[in-house]
Amino acid sequence: MNKKILIITGVLIAVASIGAFIFWPDETAISRPQEPKMPYPYVSEDVTFQNKEANITLSATLTLPAKEGNYPAVILITGSGPQNRNEEVAGHKPFLVISNHLTRNGIAVLRYDDRGFGQSTGDFKSATSLDFARDVESAISYLKTRPEINKGKIGLVGHSEGGMIAPIVASQSPDVNFIVLLAAPGIKGDKLLLMQSALMGRAMGLSETDIQKSLKVNAAVYGMIEKSDNPETLKADLTRFAKDHIEDMPDKLVPPNMTKEEFVAANVDALSTPWWQYLLKYDPVPVIEKVTCAVLVLNGEKDLQVPPKENLAAIGEALKKGGNQKTTIKELPDLNHFFQECDTGSPAEYAKIEQTFSPVALTEISDWILKQ
Repeated sequence: MNKKILIITGVLIAVASIGAFIFWPDETAISRPQEPKMPYPYVSEDVTFQNKEANITLSATLTLPAKEGNYPAVILITGSGPQNRNEEVAGHKPFLVISNHLTRNGIAVLRYDDRGFGQSTGDFKSATSLDFARDVESAISYLKTRPEINKGKIGLVGHSEGGMIAPIVASQSPDVNFIVLLAAPGIKGDKLLLMQSALMGRAMGLSETDIQKSLKVNAAVYGMIEKSDNPETLKADLTRFAKDHIEDMPDKLVPPNMTKEEFVAANVDALSTPWWQYLLKYDPVPVIEKVTCAVLVLNGEKDLQVPPKENLAAIGEALKKGGNQKTTIKELPDLNHFFQECDTGSPAEYAKIEQTFSPVALTEISDWILKQ
């Protein structure tokens, strides 16, 4: 059976989501009943816009309730890893489903291929979350040129890492009227990844002994990255460290058709990138404290990648400390990281679940936006 990789972001023995190797069977033949079929009852236009500072062109789709009118609009911001405008993963197209729902409810939506992916130009591998924030700013500038868009009602909807990027933009841009954070990190990157490693290790059936061993190794690796300011030296140090601890890696964590050596080398390569180093060192709290626009924060109860209890609490506390009283924070029952109704929340379920995005979550988002 063919296998697919969701995201490469892990370390040695790590099982994380904003960071890990996540494999599953190719389940693209499973029905996805929520995906809209053409012709749509709204306008769908392929467009491009420029990030002039980075000298790149971003390819996108803009959906509008009708050609005539002046509508609130949202920009969809993908999670970690190179993604297309539909945030396509595990045979699902969550951003297509979200944009369809929002546009049917009177909200314009701009969704785009990440830089260096799909039809967008640029280099994804050399970019960090801060660079992706500049891409979002370029998307805002583009929307402001469109007569169909209410320039006072432009918002951001970010999922996972996108939920980390949205506050960066909102804290700096007066053009952002509201943000929706879907499974957004509220704690520092290294701490979040250690939390993910434990939760996902248990979901995979690892022993508590193996999990604790993994956490110890990962914490040491993250500490090396935290202290490093030289990518080349870091890569060499990580490689030596990995070789010393390769026998500690549970066989169950190694993907099919890969040796431990290959798996470790791929992880070291990933951890040596600017994106990874930025993510591990990034603390979202100081930025969230500066967000003054309206904020909706949603997490699934069974999210193992961005655990709801700790992250919702941290985001809520940061917004409160910053004096933002225009906030709504909810934990939605029985939903996973991709807001699917699920049994366990394990990434192994993503492709097997027929539902792409919970109708309850879709209604929460559209109802809240229309009230802003």
